[in-house]
Amino acid sequence: MNTSSPTVHVVDDDPAVRQSLRALLKSMGRRFAGHANAEEFLKSYDPEKPGCLILDVRMPGMTGLELQKELERTGIEIPIIIVTGYGDVPTAVDALKEGAVDFLEKPFSRKALVDCIDRALAVDRRRRAIAVECGGIDARLASLTPREREIMGQLIEGHANRKIADALGLSVRTVEAHRAEVLRKMQVPSAASLVRVVLLSQREAS
Repeated sequence: MNTSSPTVHVVDDDPAVRQSLRALLKSMGRRFAGHANAEEFLKSYDPEKPGCLILDVRMPGMTGLELQKELERTGIEIPIIIVTGYGDVPTAVDALKEGAVDFLEKPFSRKALVDCIDRALAVDRRRRAIAVECGGIDARLASLTPREREIMGQLIEGHANRKIADALGLSVRTVEAHRAEVLRKMQVPSAASLVRVVLLSQREAS
């Protein structure tokens, strides 16, 4: 996992807004990256680095919502805080439905901004932690032999050793040995824990 300090990206076509947010974020000890438009952000953004995005809705060229959809299309996950002007709340609601984590209505207070950023960065930390865990699970799955994968499938279905043995034409002792090896390689203490980590991997992959 990338453990560098998170960056708060701001995409807004108004230089005064970017400068104001730069000063505010600097006073909060946050890294800042300002972008005048969506295209500029897309060219410079590194998804490997942690952070969040403060995104204005109304901009020339690609709008905030269009950028949000482009990020989704390309599989880039960055927590988005939508910034709206008066009368844009319905648009912000649409953005939330599309996956934005929060929205701010101009003019907003320092506390509102700080709260939104803290929530967005917490979301980013959780996503990255899950991605790391799932990467480890994938490596463990790859270490299983074909027979161990068969045994694992049966365990996930909740089948007892005797039923697995009958289904696969093996002795119960052989099943027990394979079961122990599956749990060892998957680094889990029980079949119940095995189900949890496999479902986690499948959910992240979907």
